[in-house]
Amino acid sequence: MARNILTVAETAAADKAAIAAGTPGLVLMERAGAGVAAAICERFTPRPVAVLCGPGNNGGDGYVAARLLRERGWPVWVERLAPPVSVDARAVAALWSGEVVEIGASGRTPELFVDALFGAGLSRPLEGEAARLARACERTSERVVAVDLPSGLAGDTGRPLGEAAFRAALTVTFHVKKPAHVLEPGAERCGEVVVVDIGLPPPQGKLFENTPELWLGRFPWPGPGSHKHARGRLVVVSGEMTNTGAARLAARAGLRLGAGLVTLVSPPDALVVNAAHLEAVMLAPFETEAELEQLAADVDAAVIGPAAGVTEATLLNVLALARTGAALVIDADAITVFRGDPEELFSLLDRDDVLTPHPGEFERLFPGLLKSTPHRIEAARRAAQRADAVVLLKGPDTVVAAPDGRAAVNTNGSAWLATAGSGDVLAGFIGSLIAQGMESFEAACAGAWIHADAADLHGPGLISEDLPGLAPAVLRRLYEAREA
Repeated sequence: MARNILTVAETAAADKAAIAAGTPGLVLMERAGAGVAAAICERFTPRPVAVLCGPGNNGGDGYVAARLLRERGWPVWVERLAPPVSVDARAVAALWSGEVVEIGASGRTPELFVDALFGAGLSRPLEGEAARLARACERTSERVVAVDLPSGLAGDTGRPLGEAAFRAALTVTFHVKKPAHVLEPGAERCGEVVVVDIGLPPPQGKLFENTPELWLGRFPWPGPGSHKHARGRLVVVSGEMTNTGAARLAARAGLRLGAGLVTLVSPPDALVVNAAHLEAVMLAPFETEAELEQLAADVDAAVIGPAAGVTEATLLNVLALARTGAALVIDADAITVFRGDPEELFSLLDRDDVLTPHPGEFERLFPGLLKSTPHRIEAARRAAQRADAVVLLKGPDTVVAAPDGRAAVNTNGSAWLATAGSGDVLAGFIGSLIAQGMESFEAACAGAWIHADAADLHGPGLISEDLPGLAPAVLRRLYEAREA
């Protein structure tokens, strides 16, 4: 089942719906606190714990967790920021019979902090003792467990609301993740995120965490009657003689991810260079955009942009490919070449086309959009609607958005992908999956996830040339998961 991500308001509405349907708020709070206590016990041995409780329902969750930890023999005390104000929080606080002191006044140094000060709905900066503790815990985040979200972060953006915000090794949230759990810098500040089911209605919406559950059921595995012509025909456009490597990376990636026929179409001066480095990838020369259009007339998908050159020829080549009806994956130079007239590009695109910009390229097509929107999810969604195509906004928290409002955030991003050419491989992965018949939004999501997972398989020392060869191990695991 796909993993939804809900905004703070959507999560609050789910709480209210559950209460209206007959589940008391006190029961939800007990379940939440029990989930926090269970997650702590699974990951830590008993040790002195200070549970920092705020005045709201987040603090109520903290009182429940404190009580349950104490019942299991943990040395626990509560440091409260203020007395509980909600009815449910007062009720669970009354069940706590252990020590309660004002925050920061215990005179002891705990080995574990539980941050139950404020949840994802906080809308103002931390102040006073809460801010002081947040700054102090920056240096010892491995000893912090956050309830719902590290206090001081905005739940819908992941950004600190002021100068101080907690950083945790473990964050225990409820029902589903919020944007702050998946968007930077919030994702990094959350550490490991555990989602606890507290019995709310099944989540609805168009925002998802990009995991295999989102797309594995529609992955284009070959069947008994498959042959190379049925498994998708992909073309990749090469740059000139001295700029051929990026396109080869994309072509090899496309072949590794299952496209039956991959052709690298090359300017004549690049043909010999490419031929010296390729085996199963086919080659074809072209000199004019008309020849390119003819070569691509019967293909399923085309990748253009990796080291293509920011030239008039690249622009004309994009126009030619758009006339073929093939699904396009437009990357790198093929994006930048339209910086002076993005609308010309948008007029060419169909909903099965994919744009794969990094933030700089995104700015060239959608000037000011990243700065004027609250977060990357909204920026990517608006871009997809404006372009009427799928937009994959690269980054440690890569966002994939479709024109119909669907969006997914990659949560397995790998630092090892910060190497030249990795984006070219990603373009090839996506083009391959589209060529094999996968819907373009799902293909972009699957390509991004496989790309990051392959990088993590290798780890230190990764270069982009390694990535296509790592893909089969990822595909094997996915295939076995599908059979299971």
